[in-house]
Amino acid sequence: MAIKFGTDGWRAVIGDEFTFENVRKVAYAHAKVLEEEGKRKVVVGYDRRFLSREFAEEVYKVFKTLGFEVYISDTECTTPMVSFAVKYMGFEGGVMITASHNPGKYNGYKIKESFGGSATPGFVKKVEELANSSQSVKVENYKPETIDLKTPYLKKVKELINLELFEEEGFLVHDAMYGSSAGLFSEVLKDTSLNVISIRAKRDPLFGGHPPEPIEKYLSPLFDKVRGISAKIGIANDGDGDRIALCDESGKFINTQLIYVLLLLHLLKTKGLKDGLVVKTVSTSYLVDRICQSEGVELREVPVGFKHINELILKEKLIFGGEESGGYGIIHFLPERDGLFSGLSILELIYTKGKALSEIVQEVFQTYGSAHFLRYDLHAEEEKKERLKSLLENPPSSWGRFKVREVITKDGLKLVFENDGWLLLRASGTEPLIRVYAEMPTEEEAKEVIKTALEVL
Repeated sequence: MAIKFGTDGWRAVIGDEFTFENVRKVAYAHAKVLEEEGKRKVVVGYDRRFLSREFAEEVYKVFKTLGFEVYISDTECTTPMVSFAVKYMGFEGGVMITASHNPGKYNGYKIKESFGGSATPGFVKKVEELANSSQSVKVENYKPETIDLKTPYLKKVKELINLELFEEEGFLVHDAMYGSSAGLFSEVLKDTSLNVISIRAKRDPLFGGHPPEPIEKYLSPLFDKVRGISAKIGIANDGDGDRIALCDESGKFINTQLIYVLLLLHLLKTKGLKDGLVVKTVSTSYLVDRICQSEGVELREVPVGFKHINELILKEKLIFGGEESGGYGIIHFLPERDGLFSGLSILELIYTKGKALSEIVQEVFQTYGSAHFLRYDLHAEEEKKERLKSLLENPPSSWGRFKVREVITKDGLKLVFENDGWLLLRASGTEPLIRVYAEMPTEEEAKEVIKTALEVL
């Protein structure tokens, strides 16, 4: 089986394709591509998954054997901590051993480039090609040299978030989903009046039997806890801490499209950051277009995957970039998704406005129009792939009772309707799925558009 990188990193089943031998091949290829660029200093991090530390040590040995200056995190960490180390601590490349939100039987290898974000498609392609042509890689048995990533990372986070805002007492529930973001909100907010209640904070490489993905169906423990203690907000992070999910004070799920919108409004209006571009992926809310238009800020749309946002980061000045999966990059901090920093920014917004999260969401709808988002994942059998392919070749001019205003094919098939609503059908870059997304002015319309899509596929 070939080693194949998806939208962010290479992920595979432990003991099947994700073996020590294959990890060494990927690390060797990564090192060789860095060598070509004259880069010699690398940091390696790892999450709480089964054998993550051991795989990270193997990566360390490959780089060390090839003469690199290399350090490994002294403890499990989040993906943003590795990106932080590359951007702020003098490293020229980073490796994170994680399979992010995939089920517990997976592990993975994420590459962070010298600017401190996910590797660009060109860089990844070189690594992939070389890894697949490599023979088995021999390493010296070096004892890893460790480095503390957490302390400097949290210090910088505290400098950039206005902690003095959090004077009013209240509760925040943080759901780490058994991942490596456990304890981070408590650490940052310990000297404020906001009390952090942590759930699913212990290490469990099986993640309680569900993938550590912060989507509604896996978050009922968070919703229940928020209701049970009348918390201000509930925040969840995925397994490696680069994504975020929210619920409001009544335990109601706030979808990822709305989180993007809330963060964007906070940056543009509260923080006054308007010098630069805003970037969204094709699966992100039309409210973003309306806000950027209203605030006079340029918006670009790219394919799904944060690496496409990173390609723009290298060429242009960005304010904010994010995607529907719950990953948001607040660029003045990191050119990378960060679940902790996103969560703290939402808290800043709530405390600045002095309103409940549900009220802020209603305000958004009143100002920019309503939007209801739904997503459905289908297992990608050949027959469904063929139907998607034929739709791409012959896009329809209407979808049920909705007329198509625009067809976008930069990543799958996106049909934009005359009411700004849209449908997107695309093959996942990380799993054998066809993802079906819809956003419409009412929930009934969104369900109708999805229902038609499932019938067609």
